[in-house]
Amino acid sequence: MNGADALIETLVANGVTACFANPGTSEMQFVSALDRQPKMRPVLCLFEGVATGAADGYGRMADAPACTLLHLGPGYGNGLANLHNARRAYTPIINVVGDHATYHRQYDAPLNSDIPTIVSPNSVWVKSADRPEDVAAIAAEAITASYGPPGGPVSLILPADAAWGETKVETVAAHRPDRAAPAGDVVDAVAKAIKAAKKVVVLLGGQGCLAPSLEQASRLQAAGVRVMVDTFVARQPRGAGVFAPDRMQYFGEAALADLAGVDLMVYVGTTMPVAFFAYPDRPSVLVPEGCETLTLADRKTDTVAALAALAEALGAPASGPVQPLKRPDAAPSGGLTPQACGVSIARHLPEGAILCDDSVTSGGGVAVPCMTTVPHEVLALTGGAIGIGLPLAIGAAVAKPDRKVVALSGDGSGMYTVQALWTMARENLDVTTVVFANHSYRILNIEMGRTGAGNAGPSASKLLDLGDPRIDWVSMAKAMGVSAVRCETAEQFEAAFADAMAQPGPKFIEAAI
Repeated sequence: MNGADALIETLVANGVTACFANPGTSEMQFVSALDRQPKMRPVLCLFEGVATGAADGYGRMADAPACTLLHLGPGYGNGLANLHNARRAYTPIINVVGDHATYHRQYDAPLNSDIPTIVSPNSVWVKSADRPEDVAAIAAEAITASYGPPGGPVSLILPADAAWGETKVETVAAHRPDRAAPAGDVVDAVAKAIKAAKKVVVLLGGQGCLAPSLEQASRLQAAGVRVMVDTFVARQPRGAGVFAPDRMQYFGEAALADLAGVDLMVYVGTTMPVAFFAYPDRPSVLVPEGCETLTLADRKTDTVAALAALAEALGAPASGPVQPLKRPDAAPSGGLTPQACGVSIARHLPEGAILCDDSVTSGGGVAVPCMTTVPHEVLALTGGAIGIGLPLAIGAAVAKPDRKVVALSGDGSGMYTVQALWTMARENLDVTTVVFANHSYRILNIEMGRTGAGNAGPSASKLLDLGDPRIDWVSMAKAMGVSAVRCETAEQFEAAFADAMAQPGPKFIEAAI
């Protein structure tokens, strides 16, 4: 038994059984130890941003952490963007970051870096296990910290000598802290304020967007209280039989127009809404002037219990509105648009599917028809760092192998982590990837004008255009082992998506919009 064994044994004993890895020399003891513990599933990712995004997707769906295996500071740095997204999603992840042997650090070898400083901004807990006899206890502490509440990525730094050194400590138990119960006086105060207000919005985020919380929130809607969710939600059920709250608008002026007249906003599992970016002469805070704000449940509080208690205090009905089942009858035809793709997806998406959405400007075309299709779940881009859709799908498919996974990505987003296709093929994951190819950073063309920067001229356009040369997505997907097809009409997409949903295994569709 060495330190690497103690780490893996402790992870497995506490339910951490998937490792998304891109190892190097410092992590070879961990890699070797995997052979001695078959309950840990190793998944090789060719880029660390795929590994961290996959761990995010796994954690969101499993409601338990996976671990990553990253090579020193630069390896963590390559995975940082999707750990930023995971931190915003409050996803539990155990990042195992290899380091030089403790005695080797002093020599400032080429790969030496200040790992604690590098990992700190996107970690809710950081510690280096410098002695093999301490590894198991520190691993258990890391697992506990990842759960929070509200939870998030943690970083366990594992020096090479702590990994290869002998130890007799095999495992240590972690624990999952309970969320706080809602305070009765807070529930009473919020109920009193709602009764006195003229126009109320209850804003949900985090745990408040999961199925048990939505069931209670629907009761508030039935009682005449408008319920909304954050613009980007880590995980949310959607489709027939599911309560569908309104979503906070992305653009600030649209959000405030939608909220006009609201005099009370109640937060449940979230905080004050703000604009995604600052713009000249436009507000940052998306709360109407003069609107009172109250927090019913913060991110550490049990939102299910809080919403149920508020519903009771308001005398709300026992149940509330849910979406009907209404799939599109007719297949789309003609030119291919995001809306046509959305109709086909709504027609053929199987019940229980997991939709990982990084489609940026094309997403609305899919969301609308899918509101009333069969029940499914959506994992969204929470931190704004594009390139998470394909990695999220890997993690979701590993966590829930009995469910069909669909990754929706813009072409710009997809190129950030295109290596994910190789992992899908290697692991034979039941993932269908749809890339909307408009050959442009279209959202940036929109933002160019909104920021007051003016219209894009010849030089500026070069930084927004992806069409010269055009990316051959089908060839690239096939090169990574995934069967692929390009669709230029609605009829072609209808046939390709229906076929992908009918067959297991990885599939790729380029939607030429």
